[in-house]
Amino acid sequence: MSRPALQVSALDGHYGDAQALAGVSLTIEAGSFVSVIGANGAGKTTLIRTIAGMLKPTRGEILYRGRRIDGLDPADICELGILQVPEGRLIFPSLTVAENLDIGGSLRRTRARRRQNMADVFEMFPRLAERRRQKAGTLSGGEQQMLAIGRCLMGEPDLVMLDEPSLGLAPNLADEMFEIVGWLHREGRTILLVEQNVEECLARSDRAYVMENGRIVLEGRGAELMADDRLRAAYLGL
Repeated sequence: MSRPALQVSALDGHYGDAQALAGVSLTIEAGSFVSVIGANGAGKTTLIRTIAGMLKPTRGEILYRGRRIDGLDPADICELGILQVPEGRLIFPSLTVAENLDIGGSLRRTRARRRQNMADVFEMFPRLAERRRQKAGTLSGGEQQMLAIGRCLMGEPDLVMLDEPSLGLAPNLADEMFEIVGWLHREGRTILLVEQNVEECLARSDRAYVMENGRIVLEGRGAELMADDRLRAAYLGL
């Protein structure tokens, strides 16, 4: 049996004296689509940042393809192929679209293929190609999210972690974002999606985890959780 792409075990995390993660454990199989859902403040973003090495856990471990990574620097984790599309996009507004993408292609593992990868991103997102010389801060919200995803793809990710990619987008643009995430999965990438759009997440997920107050309180296949009365009452109002 092959080892999981990512294994998080008994993870605790703190902001000062406040505990943000409490015994979080989850498994992501290679090539799977996994969602973490929950309300604001549940600990979803903290989990993403901890996996990415931006926050250090106070207990537990994170294994990527059997290798322990919770002590690594964020740059070293990126070099392993774990990349994220952060909440709020965090693009560089004063730089052009092309310059933002160029930064995404600066990893050692992908530097030699930067030009081809940018061409691939422009093929995937024609609107970015049209605006390649435009300052990123002048793009619409949907275009900025495309740019954040394109910047991630410049690093040739194996595991893509997306934190609230539909946040602040109009419904039609949010639908487009979910279609893009689905395409990334069909292309063979492992997906970890953090979202508040519960119904959309569960419809797409091989497996999903529900977080409350820094803990995993429910887990299962997306279809199974969609039928769970507790989840339907808490998050879907049914």
